[in-house]
Amino acid sequence: MTSINFAAGDPVVDEGEPADFVYTLTAGAVRLYKLLADGRRSVTGFLFPGDFLGVSIRGNYGASAESITPVTMCRFQRTELERLMEEIPTLERRMFARATEELYLMQEQIVLLGRKSAAERVASFLRGLAERQEKRHLPANPVIVPMTRTDIADYLGLTTETVSRTITQFKSKGLISVESASRIRIVDNDQLDDLAEAV
Repeated sequence: MTSINFAAGDPVVDEGEPADFVYTLTAGAVRLYKLLADGRRSVTGFLFPGDFLGVSIRGNYGASAESITPVTMCRFQRTELERLMEEIPTLERRMFARATEELYLMQEQIVLLGRKSAAERVASFLRGLAERQEKRHLPANPVIVPMTRTDIADYLGLTTETVSRTITQFKSKGLISVESASRIRIVDNDQLDDLAEAV
């Protein structure tokens, strides 16, 4: 295992390169993205402490990864991790649980992009971040939002202007308060939940 530090904006892995290493995030936040044929970027997810990167059955990284904030990661040789999973059943179970969680998030993303309005997408995104904080044994409120509004837009299939306008509308309706660019406090949980759960 090697501990590696990345500055904000540093590339971590590139899509398609051999997945020789598996990473676990110990501090900071990372964006996952794919570049489309026309040059546009599609953000496919975000990683936070405790998340794994590079767990792939294909042998290649399925997406590019870039640090959003200063990041610390533990890096394992893929072959060494496979050996450890044979020796430590709890590690294998944890990796399986993480893969299951990624599948769930993908299914949520399909519904979000295919069926929800802009307001419902942003509400779902905020609720999702809050839930992930709780899973890391952190308070759900305020929601820490380390990514830019453009990152959020590329993840939700919206324009940056639509994301900013929707957050402003949520604020004016009393659903949230914006404490800073990276901290949003949920004020009306029930109404935000209703929006997030709409299909």
